[in-house]
Amino acid sequence: MAAPLPEPTAPPAQAALTVSTAPLWRRALPFVVAVGLVAFVLRGLDVRTFARHLATVNAPGFLLFEVAFILALLTADTFATVLVYRRSVAPIRFRDFWILRGASYLPSVLNHHVGQAFITYFVAKRYGTPLARVAGATLLVYASWMGCVLGLACVALPLNGKPLFWLAVPLGAGVLYLVILAVRPRRLAGMKLLAPLFEAGVTGHLVALLSRIPHLVVLFLGTWIPFLFFGVAIPFADAVAYIPILMVAVTLPITPQGFGTRDVLAAAFFARYAPGDTVEARRAVLAATTTSWGIAITLIEVLLGVVLMRFAAAELEKPAKQELLSR
Repeated sequence: MAAPLPEPTAPPAQAALTVSTAPLWRRALPFVVAVGLVAFVLRGLDVRTFARHLATVNAPGFLLFEVAFILALLTADTFATVLVYRRSVAPIRFRDFWILRGASYLPSVLNHHVGQAFITYFVAKRYGTPLARVAGATLLVYASWMGCVLGLACVALPLNGKPLFWLAVPLGAGVLYLVILAVRPRRLAGMKLLAPLFEAGVTGHLVALLSRIPHLVVLFLGTWIPFLFFGVAIPFADAVAYIPILMVAVTLPITPQGFGTRDVLAAAFFARYAPGDTVEARRAVLAATTTSWGIAITLIEVLLGVVLMRFAAAELEKPAKQELLSR
């Protein structure tokens, strides 16, 4: 049984969200890129079409859908991640991690990976587990997610008429990773950061991947369906091919909450499915979709994050639960 944590010298919530010491230009760069990308999308836009689609969309239905999507996404993500952390870190309760994951939506406004770093820090402090081990468990979460994305690629390629030999790319990447896990190279397996990956092994990775599928399905539908509210009907085959790219791209540390990135990719991938007689009109419809989508998700996640952060901060201030530290 691990010893209880010493009392922190600073308020835990404050320690978890310490202000970055990075130069101001580096912190401002993602926002500048976001503004630039949005300006690029909006250039020469059909403003009347843009305003008309914003005015005529079923706003209550759209907002209700986004709320349901965020709650379903939070629940599915918690289900998959808790299984990983229980095996690698401590027997974390579903309810406790649901609150923590929802609280992480607040720092995730800057970027998805900032939210993941917050979770890693929180779990290490709350359960008295070395930070490197929790970070390794987080890597296993990422690995299960990437496995699902590679699986989607294996479905998308044949649906879009690509020769079957293209499947060698996603399948080859997945098989190579599993072979490394099975072989357990001494130098890699001996690293504290990678220990949870090798301890999970091939079987543990497959369990993590299967448990991640509901999260993938919710995220896929929650990215695809908003376009329908604005009359953009994307065929399933193209959705399977391009929606995952959109899903991954908006999590990259390029812009906050994927603003700009989401707009540029949607215009490139889905313009041919948007209603309108001109390129400018179709781009206006897509801009109305991605703008409404981004703002709605951000507002919901910020509100949820603010509410749940209070519970998470209070939990972090408590002494480590001895019964949860037994391994």
